[in-house]
Amino acid sequence: MIRLFLVDDHPILRQGLRAMLATEPELTIVGEADNGEQLLAQLPAVATDVVLLDLQMPVLDGLATTLLLRQQYPGLRIVVLSMVAQAQSIMELFDAGAHGYLLKTADKRELVAAVRLVMTGRQYLCSQVGLGLLAAVLAQGCAGLATEEKGVGLTNREQEVLELLSNGLTTQQIAAKLFASLRTVETHRQHLLEKTGTRNTPSLIKYAMDHSMLRD
Repeated sequence: MIRLFLVDDHPILRQGLRAMLATEPELTIVGEADNGEQLLAQLPAVATDVVLLDLQMPVLDGLATTLLLRQQYPGLRIVVLSMVAQAQSIMELFDAGAHGYLLKTADKRELVAAVRLVMTGRQYLCSQVGLGLLAAVLAQGCAGLATEEKGVGLTNREQEVLELLSNGLTTQQIAAKLFASLRTVETHRQHLLEKTGTRNTPSLIKYAMDHSMLRD
C-alpha cells in the first residue's frame, strides 16, 4: 500500500484527487493540507510514502516545502502537481530534491504511473514539459559552465536573488518581485552563503563582486 498525502490550497482540487484515486487499491490518502507549513506540522504523526504537492501555495510554497522535506524526511518521495510549465521553476524543484513533476491536466493513469515510478527510486517528468525543459537546459549550458568554472554552481533563481541582494533589495522586496514566499527567498540566500562560504549578506556581495559573479 502506497500512502499519499495531498497538499494544495484548493479544497476542491484535493477532493477531486481523493475521489479519483479512491478506486486504486494500492493507494490510500492518509492526510491533506492547505500548504507546506500544515504538512510539516502533521507529518510526524502521519506515516506517509509520497507527498503530492502543489507549487504555488501561501505561507510555505512548493519549492520551500520540498527543500525542507528533503532535509527532514529524506526517505519521503515528492511529486509536484502544478499548472506551471516554466522550465526554470521545474529545474529548481528537481534541484531541490523533488522526484516527480506533473501538470494538473494529467489524467489518472499518468498520475498513478508517476507515483509508482517514484516509489522505485526513479524520477518522473510529464512529457508535456519535458521538451521545454530540455531546450532550457541546452540554452543555459554555456552560462552554467561559466559559473561552474568560477567554482560556485548557482541555480538561475539563486543568481536572481544574488543580483537583487547586490542591488540593495530586502528579503521582502525580493519575495514580492519574484512572486515567492519570504521563506523561499531566505532559503536561497542561505544556499548562497553556504556555496560561497560567506557569513552574511555584505560578505556575500563582496565575494560575488571579487569573483565576477554579478552580471553587467
